[in-house]
Amino acid sequence: MSVSECAPQPVVTDPRPAPELPAGGARPQDVVVAPPTSGGEDEEDGKIKEEGELGEDEIGDHLSDLGTVTAAEHVYRSLSITQGLSPRGKSALCSYIYLQNLEVPFSKIKDLSCVSFVPHLITLDASHNDITNFFGFQPPRNLEEVNLSHNHMSEMKDLSAYPSLRRLNLDYNNFREIRGLQRCVSLTHLSLAHNRLYSTRGLNSLPLRDVSLKANQIQRVENMDCLRALQTLDLSYNRIQSLSGLQNLDYLGVINLEGNLVREIKEACHLHDLPLLRVLNLQENPVQDQPDYRLAVTFFLQRLTTLDQKEVTVEEKVSAMNKFDPPAEVVAAKDHMVHLMYHLMQPQVLLNSTLPGLDTPYPMLVLTGPQACGKRELAHKLCQHFADFFAYGTCHTTRSPYFGEVDGCDYHFASEEEFQRMTRMGKFIETIQYREHHYGLSWDAIEAAAQDGLACCVHMELEGVRSLKMSRLEPRYVLLVPTDLEAYACRLRQRGLYSHAQVQTAVARVALYVTVNRRQPGYFDNVIPCDDLREAYTMLSQVVRDYLGLDEQMAGKSTPATSAGDSLAAEKERDRDNRVFGNKVEARMVPQTTSTETAALQRRRQLAREAVAGQSAAAYTQLFSRSPVTAPGGARAVSPYQQEHRENSSPESRPSSGLSTLSLARASLEDMYDGPEPPGGLGQDPEQPADPTTTPDRSQLASRGSSSRPGADAKPILPPIPSGRRTSEP
Repeated sequence: MSVSECAPQPVVTDPRPAPELPAGGARPQDVVVAPPTSGGEDEEDGKIKEEGELGEDEIGDHLSDLGTVTAAEHVYRSLSITQGLSPRGKSALCSYIYLQNLEVPFSKIKDLSCVSFVPHLITLDASHNDITNFFGFQPPRNLEEVNLSHNHMSEMKDLSAYPSLRRLNLDYNNFREIRGLQRCVSLTHLSLAHNRLYSTRGLNSLPLRDVSLKANQIQRVENMDCLRALQTLDLSYNRIQSLSGLQNLDYLGVINLEGNLVREIKEACHLHDLPLLRVLNLQENPVQDQPDYRLAVTFFLQRLTTLDQKEVTVEEKVSAMNKFDPPAEVVAAKDHMVHLMYHLMQPQVLLNSTLPGLDTPYPMLVLTGPQACGKRELAHKLCQHFADFFAYGTCHTTRSPYFGEVDGCDYHFASEEEFQRMTRMGKFIETIQYREHHYGLSWDAIEAAAQDGLACCVHMELEGVRSLKMSRLEPRYVLLVPTDLEAYACRLRQRGLYSHAQVQTAVARVALYVTVNRRQPGYFDNVIPCDDLREAYTMLSQVVRDYLGLDEQMAGKSTPATSAGDSLAAEKERDRDNRVFGNKVEARMVPQTTSTETAALQRRRQLAREAVAGQSAAAYTQLFSRSPVTAPGGARAVSPYQQEHRENSSPESRPSSGLSTLSLARASLEDMYDGPEPPGGLGQDPEQPADPTTTPDRSQLASRGSSSRPGADAKPILPPIPSGRRTSEP
């Protein structure tokens, strides 16, 4: 249809009676006048003629949206036709110059030249036609929405004359590039799905909020960072391999990349800084075959709520965080579980550091602080000064020794393979990885100190402290922290062992220790500034003396007996003092217990009494039955009288099977029981029945000595309780 065929015709008022208007009338608007009709009611009215033409009579049946121009003139503003139009019908459209909404889909239209004579048009739907000319009509001044999908257009032209255009749908055409949209300053929604586009160029600085480029041949994202207002982007079923080019889109919230060629999980890093991204679809991409794909994408994009059309749950977010960047507490828990598992896989023996009593853990002192803050030097000096109380626990490491370091004294230097082999053999109680090297505290280091009856003193980083707190050990933790960061950095540089980046990292870690101490009161038992190592050691030694109660001991120390006749009494008195002092050292080296812990310990004592009395089978019997021959060695000091009695005992009186579980439990209960004797006749001969009416007192038990304990002359496996003095070999 040519332009001459669509010459403007006089506006004709609809002769049919106008429908009644709503109460109050309608506001006059720029609307089209109702079309002229024949006024007849013959049987062919409203039907398509045999030749397929649609005349003015039939068009009138598709009008809607009644409005008014004046009080006496009524018009329709919307025309919706879904039937084929003949030239006669298209010529009839020229009479409707005030149309605002025109819908002519599936009408076999080849051009839209008649739209030039509808200057007030706002919405145009000409989809599913045979149109080949892109916007082949004069621009209506208020045109906002255009749907030209499912046509045969192949080239986009300049749309500078359409500044009011907001929505443009060009799906299912043959466009190869985007062009002519630079001056569409109001365009917010653009759809070019199912075309032949090879690039995303041509969208420069448009206020687009919704863009669909689905099912094209786009291989990479280009020139998209200029779309600052973009909120929804559909790039599904293209050939995109990288997500680079989607950065700096601060309002982008939905991305559909289904059916592309994204292969690497790391491509999600390009979307990491999008603050409003909530929905991402990567279905039918090779990246889904990667292990832990969903957790990895969830970790990189922690703000996601929907991934691959499936909601991202809280559990998935927590699992992703714990897997790829776990908190320090989770790392410590995993480390403890690994070492506990490997340790339990080995043959179980009774360790020297096993709890000597139900309420007394093995004493340890841990010095912690930032790298090269002086904790190792202070640990060595402390063990030399308090040699009767502490032994240095040498750790293992995979790094090379620094100048002046001695293997076996400062560290046990091991290769990476040897370190991993020791880990799998359950040799470590805790390990950490600092930078690219591993550090670990072995059970052998603790056992070496416990075998000598000494407390173990070690030094480690904060990660090691977290892991050690998961174990059964309950050390005292002393934090050594620099307060002058400039002096600390200068000290690191003077050592000449660290690069500039390593120095900066070490200085930055000081804040980590300070933050932990501030946010978790009581996490460290003491905090000592270490800017001056001399002052730091003075404070540390005083703290240790307070732990050990040495000042109280010196103040209350009595004059030793000088009489030869009182030597045995003096020896017994020293034996009693050693036991009391040993218990005091252990109590001071163990952190103060809370009321809940005290109640738990009381319940444990009660269960132990019931187990010894035969009233209930407690779990403590399993501990004592691990070794066939054992004794409560170190549970109390051995007096000369008892030693002499053991030496004079005949071989015939010694049992061949070792100490029984019940006998050992009785002996242990004697050490920890400080109230009335438990029922059941603890002091009676094991072969004789117990008399419930008689209960031996503590003096009777002491007078019997070690002869009443079968296997008392055997070499003890349990170490002596660290009593504050180095013990000799039995």
